[in-house]
Amino acid sequence: MRLPDFKVEQWMNDYENDAVYNLTDTCVKALTLQELLDLESLDFKGLTLDYGQITGDIDLKKAILTLYKHGTVDNVTTAQGCLQANELVMNTLLEKEDEVITVVPGYQQFVDIPRSIGCKVHEIELYESDWQVDIESFEQYINSNTKMIILNNPSNPTGTEYSKQFLMRLIDLCRVNDIYILCDEVYRGLNDELSISDIYEKGISTSSLSKVFSLAGLRLGWVKANEDVIHQINIRRDYSMISTGPLVDKLGLIALKHRDVLIDRAKSIILKNKKIVTEWLKCNPNFECILPKGGTVCFLKYGFELKSESFAKLLLVEKGIFFVPGSCFDKEYYFRLGLAQDSSLFEKGLSELTNFVDEHLIS
Repeated sequence: MRLPDFKVEQWMNDYENDAVYNLTDTCVKALTLQELLDLESLDFKGLTLDYGQITGDIDLKKAILTLYKHGTVDNVTTAQGCLQANELVMNTLLEKEDEVITVVPGYQQFVDIPRSIGCKVHEIELYESDWQVDIESFEQYINSNTKMIILNNPSNPTGTEYSKQFLMRLIDLCRVNDIYILCDEVYRGLNDELSISDIYEKGISTSSLSKVFSLAGLRLGWVKANEDVIHQINIRRDYSMISTGPLVDKLGLIALKHRDVLIDRAKSIILKNKKIVTEWLKCNPNFECILPKGGTVCFLKYGFELKSESFAKLLLVEKGIFFVPGSCFDKEYYFRLGLAQDSSLFEKGLSELTNFVDEHLIS
């Protein structure tokens, strides 16, 4: 089956480079290579640039495990970003006629990759009042063909964070029915969020250094799961990659050895931007959003009769403001608002958004 265009990624490919004010990025302001190397002095001149350890440097895997409550190096394999980690899990475990449950608005990959395999995908709508969902919404779709539930926690684009009570009830439901839970946890780490692989034997966690660690350019991701799942993925990944490579692995190890510094940096940027947007919303009653506890994004709702794609294009052309429109998530009258970029540009971009509204939409 041919995959449809990935709407979010295509939009960013087409328009992101034209932005003056990127108000939609999901990554915390990127580190430079020098900023990363300044964390720890290492001599890379003697590093052999072969394939390295195929499923990930052992020391790197041990560092990854510090992000979780338990596990061994046999519970981890690496990938080229969280996007590939998710794809490896789905392509390894799902088969034609399996059924999958996921939530929307969410990341398009979780719907269209299973469909391309031949799975039946059930999409559960999050409640707009709080961007949450109840366990009964999942129960109605569970049957003998249900193979996997796919979540993003915290989520893109809504910032949804699932409570421990909800996750434990979902695990009880899945355990009885022998269902995997794949949880993309790439935004985890800012609010002491639970990891599904720590609390469920068939829980599969994926993540990377892209979002809260500010290192999207390394393209270093991973899967953490039970040994059987990791073994299956390691066999499958030979068809799509060999390794992440020793240079990336060593740079990733530096980042994880200094994770507290990088997490504190991320928290500081996001906290400042949350305060900025909170004050901005008080003066801009035509906009509203639910600010998340963790993660780096939220869904900004606006009260104008202007479709999100048209609105986003006008903002980019006239003010240099870049948003991913809600239409990329099949949800109109919303923009994805990123909370993790340079605070001075963030504040200026919101000010320019106010100016645009005053000039064009308020009579």
